[in-house]
Amino acid sequence: MQSFGAEFACPPGYLNTPSIGIPPSHAADAVAEAVEKWRRGEARPSDFDEPVARTRAGFGALIGVPADRVAIGASVSQLIANVAAGLPDGASVLVAANDFTSVTFPFAAQAHRGVKVTEVPLAELTERVEGHDLVAVSVVQSADGARIDLDRLRAAAEAADAAVLLDATQAAGWQPLELDWADWVVAAGYKWLLAPRGAAWLAAHPRALERALPVAANWYAGEDRWHTVYGLPLRLAQGTRSLDLSPAWLAFVGAAVSLDYLGSLDLEAVRAHCVGLADSLLEALGSPGQGSAIVSLDAAADRVKEAGIVAGTRAGRQRFGFHLYNTADDVERVISTFG
Repeated sequence: MQSFGAEFACPPGYLNTPSIGIPPSHAADAVAEAVEKWRRGEARPSDFDEPVARTRAGFGALIGVPADRVAIGASVSQLIANVAAGLPDGASVLVAANDFTSVTFPFAAQAHRGVKVTEVPLAELTERVEGHDLVAVSVVQSADGARIDLDRLRAAAEAADAAVLLDATQAAGWQPLELDWADWVVAAGYKWLLAPRGAAWLAAHPRALERALPVAANWYAGEDRWHTVYGLPLRLAQGTRSLDLSPAWLAFVGAAVSLDYLGSLDLEAVRAHCVGLADSLLEALGSPGQGSAIVSLDAAADRVKEAGIVAGTRAGRQRFGFHLYNTADDVERVISTFG
């Protein structure tokens, strides 16, 4: 199917983007071409520097930060570990109850140093910032699509002099974002960013960098990566690139193409499309729209499957995500399961 200027091999009823996105065909083609070069012995390690650099710029553009603030990694938890390990002993972290554990576990794993993690309901989070050193929260909740009020969070954090880490995994790609104010912004690429699994990014505000600890320090994070492959002393790059993980090459080939594509779109139009479909589903079922591309419903999983719908089961409910390649026909499929 054609949508937003790209071809997608998306089957009808695919509503599982919050678990795994479907790439534009030209991104999948780029990965396939890279695999063929690998098969023929034509790939060289330095070939992948360019797509990695493109993803720094592409991710930065989607969240409103310059490319030189962006570190690369493989997963959200791996990147957040740099932030968690850099917290002082006894630090206090505020999180949303039932947030995705890749956000919360890296901090909970620091309990042996006296780091305390406090869970509060998402709706109360902005009122409970005072007294905490860091707030870590998903911009959009994985389980049900609930959104944090970013303006209120920013104001509360500034008033309390608390740092903020945002996980944009379930928001970047469909929601326009301006997050240059946050200390840390992290996201995985294999959902709404339509990239292969194995590509993730962490944007760091300059004021926050000195508080990070590069727990996976490696040659790729060196100032001159091709001259830091052997021997001591430790010689990491200046700035955010000191937090880089050596990239999963093929994942970044696909990510570069997908991020270039998403960056070429009018994200307000993308948001209107995705949220319009999600809210039309809620309204058809007698509930108010919630302004999110993710909908969580108390639906029968067997009926959802029988209707040819691919969805996720999260927190005991069926989760549906609407992205570029979804249509009103997908909404009707879900509605039919309630007949």
